[in-house]
Amino acid sequence: MIELIDVAIRIGDFSLNKISLRVEDGQYAVLMGKTGSGKTTILEAICGLRRVQSGRIMIDGQDVTRWAPADRNIGYVPQDLALFPSLSVKEHLEFGMRLRRMSSGHIAKKSQELANWLEISHLMARKPKGLSGGESQRVALGRAIAFGPALLLLDEPLSALDAATRVSVQGLLREVNKRTGISVLHVTHNQEEADSLADTCIRMQ
Repeated sequence: MIELIDVAIRIGDFSLNKISLRVEDGQYAVLMGKTGSGKTTILEAICGLRRVQSGRIMIDGQDVTRWAPADRNIGYVPQDLALFPSLSVKEHLEFGMRLRRMSSGHIAKKSQELANWLEISHLMARKPKGLSGGESQRVALGRAIAFGPALLLLDEPLSALDAATRVSVQGLLREVNKRTGISVLHVTHNQEEADSLADTCIRMQ
């Protein structure tokens, strides 16, 4: 469960004030709002990539407002995916688990299971440069969930995909939520996308 309580964030002349929202355990929540309204800023604050001026960020009942990003147990897929050009698909899937010093046996088993599920096992040796948009999205998603986060944050994950790929990845996102039980907060400005995916919709005014 993720909860924001009266959060305020300031970036230069831009500010968000008294932002409160709540996503229950296992829920798929969609955050909507106009371009420039601060949706990405909220995700970055939850991740710990943006400093919060006031208010609290709670994850599973713990106040993580001042915690380092790596300690928050959050998977994050930014809009540009942020794949590392020098790492293979296999290394991306292993990345979060290696950071958390999981055993080599667990890492090998989990990364292969994930690759099979995401249908990217045939791409394990490839680098990001050789991937399509849909394949890149699956790799970024796999990296974000491999270590078993409590929360998955998605910043407009379907915006750069063609229509057919968008439908495929949309189904995959819902399957990830249902199969893993991970709470999801998904940013979009697409109402059709929100209607298809969301258990609850949060709208910024």
